[in-house]
Amino acid sequence: MVMTELRPGLRRWTLEHPECPPEGWISDEGYHWGPEVGCVYLETPDALVLIDPLVPPDGSEDAAQFWRLLDGDIARTGHALDVLLTWAGEDMSHVRSAPEACERHPDARIWAPEGARADMLSRTTAVTDWFAPGEALPGGVEAYATVLPGEVVLWLPEQRALVPADVILGAPGGGLCLLPGSWLQEGVSPQAQRDSLLPLLDLPVELVLVSHGEPVLAGGHAALAQALAS
Repeated sequence: MVMTELRPGLRRWTLEHPECPPEGWISDEGYHWGPEVGCVYLETPDALVLIDPLVPPDGSEDAAQFWRLLDGDIARTGHALDVLLTWAGEDMSHVRSAPEACERHPDARIWAPEGARADMLSRTTAVTDWFAPGEALPGGVEAYATVLPGEVVLWLPEQRALVPADVILGAPGGGLCLLPGSWLQEGVSPQAQRDSLLPLLDLPVELVLVSHGEPVLAGGHAALAQALAS
């Protein structure tokens, strides 16, 4: 596992999602994403935050290395751990290793979008806090609504970075694209998805740290505008 520092205090890593089909994720439109998913590690003066974290398998050297890093940063900063989830819908795919982090650090807090509460309560008790778009989050992170009630796009203002769940993806060949229409929930149109994301264009976006596909590490606003106009 390689963790890349993108800005002071902002790091990203990828791992293969254990629930990914062998062929990867393929939409009816022919888009294809491999098994690797992106995760974010954020340290600010007043918080230590993981976003959609996936930790290597127990017993591996990568897992030991990850926990050593996290445990050391918690001890060094004195911050309790906060885990933010961008998506907490029916398949639980973005909950990932949040419960394990909470088990290791009992004072950790796991934050999930309020719109997913009904789905989550029937599947896990790991979530400690529910938030709605516009409410204050640890580390100065802000949440923006999407057309899907259980999914948000997180905005890291100091780092000028967007962290979406699945509604914005790395496009095959580079840049960004929106979630394919065949993957939208029944009754949700591509136009409604696009309209819900337009407020993001008011932000000075430089980085877009997608969960699926390659992140955009420069010119994020232009890439986002192009995806929304497509």
